[in-house]
Amino acid sequence: MNKIRILGAVAAFSLALAGCGASTASDSDQSGKSGKLRIKFVINGNLGDRSFFDSAYAGLERTEKDLGYSLKVVELGGDRTKWASGFEDAAAGDDYDVLAAGTVDAVGLISTIAPEYPDKKFWLFDGSVDYTGKTGCSNKCENVYSVTFKQNEAAYLAGFLADKLVAAKALPGSTGKGKVGVIGGVKIPVIEDFVIGFKAGFEAAGGKPSSGVLVQYVGGDNPFGDPAKGKQIASAMYGQGAELVWPVAGSSGLGAFESAVAAKRYAFGVDSDQYKTLTDPGQRQTVVTSILKNAGNALYLAAEANKSGTLAYGKAAAVGLAEDGVGYVDNANFAKLVPAAVRAELKEQVAKVKSGAVKVPSAF
Repeated sequence: MNKIRILGAVAAFSLALAGCGASTASDSDQSGKSGKLRIKFVINGNLGDRSFFDSAYAGLERTEKDLGYSLKVVELGGDRTKWASGFEDAAAGDDYDVLAAGTVDAVGLISTIAPEYPDKKFWLFDGSVDYTGKTGCSNKCENVYSVTFKQNEAAYLAGFLADKLVAAKALPGSTGKGKVGVIGGVKIPVIEDFVIGFKAGFEAAGGKPSSGVLVQYVGGDNPFGDPAKGKQIASAMYGQGAELVWPVAGSSGLGAFESAVAAKRYAFGVDSDQYKTLTDPGQRQTVVTSILKNAGNALYLAAEANKSGTLAYGKAAAVGLAEDGVGYVDNANFAKLVPAAVRAELKEQVAKVKSGAVKVPSAF
């Protein structure tokens, strides 16, 4: 199975670790006596999303096997009111050398905590602290490494592919209405970057985003952890004639695949290869491709650089198509559902974005 993705291959990973506020240790040495570098992965949510956090965990697991790190995972669950105290407790422990966390929701938390522990290192993925010190980070976050992703570039490919598929009526059971849907978790810049990129790709392929792209947000108290709401939104989109739906909403998006099966329609995955991570065979068959923003491999590369002493703390990195930082899955199901001519056109778009011939608009 060939995949165009972030900086290499993703290892298999565990999908379910239980409980709000639970922690697990994947190495028995948590005191540092063995001399191993210790990573504590603090999740503002839970594992088992078969998407973003699971991807990050997969990369960190590889650091144990390949690089000799020890790893501890702390899951804070979906209750946002507990996140600040959870991060504070995690940072106060003496059982880590590096604390890793992700998403824009962790930016303020890391900005507050990192200056309090100058002898520790912090990795922030899919978000960046303010290194000027103007908004938090009293030490200018000199002990923080941030990595962000150019998700708008990957979303551009998703939009381009979506329009080509519906215009050609390539998907079995095509409605002929030329409509597709995007489900966002909540309307914040990082999610809007997906939406803007998708619409740009849809338009570049010849479609009209204003009439062909349906967009709705999960919202509520748990926008990235509400599969029932994701299913409800997807069902409504399919009911309006959408031939495929792309959920960009963490585990809320899992409901969209259930809906795709019921509607006999299709979907795109996000962040991880959801053709592989979904366990229901029927849902897997609905996944045309997955648009990858593979946090796991970005973290693995950070661990390599950290171990060699070359990781650039005190600044942010950004990775996109040119750096193989984002991409899409090209597998047997993709080849079955996407005509060869469309696959070739998509590869041409990848080359144009990488070369700078195509400039993808962004929410940032």
